[in-house]
Amino acid sequence: MEKPAVFRVPEAIFYGRGSSEKVGAEAALRGKKALIISDKIMDQLGYVSECRTYLQEEGVKSEVYLGVASEPTDEYVAEALELFQKEQCDLVISVGGGSCIDTAKAIAVLATNGGFIGDYMGGKKLAQHAPVPHIAIPTTAGTGSEATDVTVITNSSNDVKMMIKQPAFMPSVAIVDPLLTISSPKNVTSATGVDALSHAVEAYLSKKAHPMTDTMAISAMKLIVANILTAYNDGENVDAREAMSLGSLQAGMAFSNASVCLVHGMSRPIGALFHVPHGISNAMLLPAVLEFSQEACVDRLADIGRIFQPDNESLSNEETAEIAVQSVKDLCLKLNIPNLRGWGIDQEAFKTAVGKMATDAIDSGSPGNNPRVPTQSELEELYHVCYDYQFSSETEKV
Repeated sequence: MEKPAVFRVPEAIFYGRGSSEKVGAEAALRGKKALIISDKIMDQLGYVSECRTYLQEEGVKSEVYLGVASEPTDEYVAEALELFQKEQCDLVISVGGGSCIDTAKAIAVLATNGGFIGDYMGGKKLAQHAPVPHIAIPTTAGTGSEATDVTVITNSSNDVKMMIKQPAFMPSVAIVDPLLTISSPKNVTSATGVDALSHAVEAYLSKKAHPMTDTMAISAMKLIVANILTAYNDGENVDAREAMSLGSLQAGMAFSNASVCLVHGMSRPIGALFHVPHGISNAMLLPAVLEFSQEACVDRLADIGRIFQPDNESLSNEETAEIAVQSVKDLCLKLNIPNLRGWGIDQEAFKTAVGKMATDAIDSGSPGNNPRVPTQSELEELYHVCYDYQFSSETEKV
C-alpha cells in the first residue's frame, strides 16, 4: 500500500439473535434520556415499545420521534433535533432501516456541533465536538448504516441527496439482531439484500480498497450470495436472516472504509428526484454498472465470479468476470428487481432529469472511485441504458 489505510467501526458491535435486548444496558452506560428515532411501521410492529421497555428496565427515560416516513430529509432532521433539545435528551437510538439510522446520525452530530446538516457536505464544515452517543439498531439486512460514518440526507430545497462522511457520524454502538428482520416483506428483503451486495461489490472494486476492507467485502459477498434467495423465498428462515444481517454489517464496514463507487453515485439523484428508496435504486443499477465497468476490473470481478460459481476454477479471469456480471443479473431476475421503467418512473420526466442527475452524481465524488470513471456524456448514456435495462444475457454492453 502506498499510504497508511484506516478502518473505522463503532466502539461496540453486538450481533446475533436476541442482541437487541442489550440496548438498555448500553444506553445506561451513555446517558439518562434517549430520543428514539423510528417510523410508524416499526412502532406498529412493537419494536419501539420493546426498545423503551429495555431502556426502562435500566433506568433510562425515552422520547420517540416517528416522523421518518421516507428517505431522510433535512426537514426530518430539524424536527427530530428540536424534539431532542426540547426534551433534554442526551443520547439517540435509531430503530429501523437506513433512513432512521441516517436521521439519527445527523441529530447526534448537530446536537453538539450545531448548524444545518448541509453545512457538513463535502467536508465544508467538520464536527469539532464529539457527537452525542448513538445506538443504531437496524431492522433490515441492507444498508449497513449501523457500522458506517456516512449519512445521506436529502436537501429539500434543491432535491439533492447529500452524502456526508465524517468520523463523527459513526454510531457509538451497533446492535444487529436478525430476529428484527423477519418482519421485512419480500420486496424489502430483495431490495435491501441487493443493496448490501452492492456495498460489498463496490467496496471490493473501489480504488480505495485495502486488505482490511477486502476481507470484510469478500466475507459479506459469500454470506449474501449463499443466503439471499432463501431469505427472500422463506422469510421465516432465521439462519438465512442471520447470515444476511451479518453480511450486511460486514458490507457496511467494508464500504465505509473503502468508499462506494458509481452505483451509489447514480443512485442518489434517482432517489432525490423520483423518490425511489435507496436500496431498490442501487439494486436496479448494479448489473448495468458492472457491465460498464467490466473491462477495467477483470481480475477483481473474476474473484466475485468465483464466489457465485466456485467450481469453475479452470476458466480464465475474463470468463469468470463475465460470470460475475451474469450472476448478478440472474440474481436480480430471481428477486424480481424492476428496471427504472418498471418501477414507474415517467420516461419524459426521466429524460429531462438525466443531465442534472449525471452532474449531481459526479459532484458526489463516488463515481471517481469506480474502476472505470465515466465522463458526463457516458454517465448520461448509462442512465438511459438503466431505464429500460433487461436483466438477461441479451443486454448490450455500454
